[in-house]
Amino acid sequence: MTMDKQNYKRTKLTCYYTNIVMTSVFCLPPLLFATFKEIYGISYTLLGTLVLINFCTQLGIDLIFSFFSKYFNIHKTIRLMPLVTAAGLCVYALIPMLFAQYAYIGLVVGTFIFSIAAGLSEVLVSPTIAALPSDTPEKDMSVLHSLYGYGFVGIVLISTLFLQFVGNEYWMYLTLFWAALPVTASILLKLTVLPDMNMDQNETKSAGSKHRTKGLLLCMACIFLGACAENTMSNWISVFMENALYIPKVWGDILGMSLFAILLALTRTAYAKYGKNIFNVLIISMSGAAICYLMAAFSPNAVLSLSACVALGICTSMLWPGTLILMEEKIPAASVAAYALMAAGGDLGASVAPQTFGIIVDNISLTEWAKTFGAALSLTPEQVGFKAGMLMVSIFPVLGALLLIYMKKFFKTSAGEIKGK
Repeated sequence: MTMDKQNYKRTKLTCYYTNIVMTSVFCLPPLLFATFKEIYGISYTLLGTLVLINFCTQLGIDLIFSFFSKYFNIHKTIRLMPLVTAAGLCVYALIPMLFAQYAYIGLVVGTFIFSIAAGLSEVLVSPTIAALPSDTPEKDMSVLHSLYGYGFVGIVLISTLFLQFVGNEYWMYLTLFWAALPVTASILLKLTVLPDMNMDQNETKSAGSKHRTKGLLLCMACIFLGACAENTMSNWISVFMENALYIPKVWGDILGMSLFAILLALTRTAYAKYGKNIFNVLIISMSGAAICYLMAAFSPNAVLSLSACVALGICTSMLWPGTLILMEEKIPAASVAAYALMAAGGDLGASVAPQTFGIIVDNISLTEWAKTFGAALSLTPEQVGFKAGMLMVSIFPVLGALLLIYMKKFFKTSAGEIKGK
């Protein structure tokens, strides 16, 4: 398909806007977790299950596209994707509003629907950007993912102020407001010329197919561990601030979630402008994330714990997009199926770690050990549970740093085979 320079620019900007409005399905639910617990009495485990449903559904979409992408009309699917998001958010808001006794069921069904769209977004928006001719493909990809952070900040600030001044009991109207924005994205996508994308998976059947496959699997493992580190904090930082550090929700969301997202976005923007040597960036990021989680787990000071949580915005910012950049650099001519596999790895990490965190908090909080240990340190059992969860999550970036050290050696020795030389 031939497109002039202006069409390329319009397509890129439309993809950027679509990525921003899709942010609501990732960061709005965590903002509402404390509200759901207060109004509907939903436990941390069940709240964590909503995160699990979100990312497991995305994982299913990723796997479908990994193996059956050639059977889809990609352009129609991209244009339909924001409408599915809007439908899911409407269900998420309306069922609890109209049938309060079935509130959790409504949250589950709404989460399932908008998670389908979120999975499609991850699978299709990145390869659309990658398919556009560009002199700076790394910059374009980094900008795309940095906009997630800026969208995150906007949604957090607007939502937090709404809940603070209008009231938590009106959360469903806030959700319906965010449901309207994807409709605009769908219209823009309908009016935009989309590029052809590589749907062929046969490029991996070359002489270097084993090395390409192993390289892709290593990248999947890396994005899995990075997603564990990033999404646990992004999903639980609001509740952690309020219930573990006793910071009022409005300030916890502004100082916690907003600063986390701002730093995440600014770091991605900085990499888009100045970044290079992605291996070193990823290794340093994984190491920094591990240190931050350990600080949050062991620090007796609320300010230090808050600082560690916020600093994770910097440390985890490049773990997901950076691994995609790494894959594009080390595994040329990657198909939509390859992007789907990468998204599958990320979504698996983003589902397993936050859910595990919620289970740990619930179960540790109920133990006699937590009561005894907490009393000795002037902590509540719930605070002990949160700190135990942070300690558990620190394992993921440690493993990620070790994996990246191995990957650096692997790609250095296998470069010729992977590129089919």
